Amino acid sequence: MEFCVEDSTDVHVLIEDHRIVFSCKNPDGVEFYNEIEFYAKVNCKDSQDKRSGRSITCFVRKWKEKVAWPRLTKEDIKPVWLSVDFDNWRDWEGEEEVELAQVEHYAELLKKVSTKGPPPAMDDLDDDSDSADATST
Repeated sequence: MEFCVEDSTDVHVLIEDHRIVFSCKNPDGVEFYNEIEFYAKVNCKDSQDKRSGRSITCFVRKWKEKVAWPRLTKEDIKPVWLSVDFDNWRDWEGEEEVELAQVEHYAELLKKVSTKGPPPAMDDLDDDSDSADATST
């Protein structure tokens, strides 16, 4: 999730098992505070935040990775300021199919490489061609 506050100061991000607490100030001294109760448990040890000049991005990993959440928050009410960041969206449902297709592709490549057949015969080369070129000058 991304909190868009340009040139923020006094940034504090606390990611716990069931919630995230975010606070900061903008250049005008206006304080921002958000506390979000997650729909389900997250892995707070494998979650992190990154600050840039324009925003604070929080990478939150779900405790059960292959389980879809119907929403981010515990409450069924979506805050007006909260929206999906599709630039950082990861669809876990399609990942397995893509990985399987990649494995099958590599298996086919290996099969083609390993079943090339015998090496080409070299007996049709003329042994005298090298010596003839050298003596013709």
